[in-house]
Amino acid sequence: MFESGVVLAVIGATFAAVLAGVGSSLGVSAAGTKGAGALAEKPELFGKILIITALPGSQGVYGLLIAILTLAKIGLFTGGMEVPTEVGFQLLWAGILMGFAGLVSGWMQGKVAAGGIGAVARDGSLAGKAIVLSVIIETYAIFGLLIALLIVNSINLEAVVA
Repeated sequence: MFESGVVLAVIGATFAAVLAGVGSSLGVSAAGTKGAGALAEKPELFGKILIITALPGSQGVYGLLIAILTLAKIGLFTGGMEVPTEVGFQLLWAGILMGFAGLVSGWMQGKVAAGGIGAVARDGSLAGKAIVLSVIIETYAIFGLLIALLIVNSINLEAVVA
């Protein structure tokens, strides 16, 4: 039942979820550390700092989405299906793409968010600008998500196996 195509697809799903999750963890950690310091000085900025701190967390969600779609594509939730090796490689590459896009963009977005939190701590009116700067990096995670979605959704296993 577990041909190499299935194994490759599961490895791809794992790459997507784990690497994007690590990127989000690193990013939220960097922003959260800066945010905790800023809140010690100005606790009234909690709402603004919370939003900026949470921004790098979306990459983990994108990776999880690709992982779930990949596992659903190979029928893992419904009893599994035969997955040719070439399809397994396609799903592997989609997972690697999303994983690395999420890892790097989440990590770097956290650095920008931390800098934005420093700016907000000095002048609370800069929160909107800090969010915009942080969201620019989010675009690259969305590009990775888009390409991975196109790869996963372009595969018609019923037509390939038949």
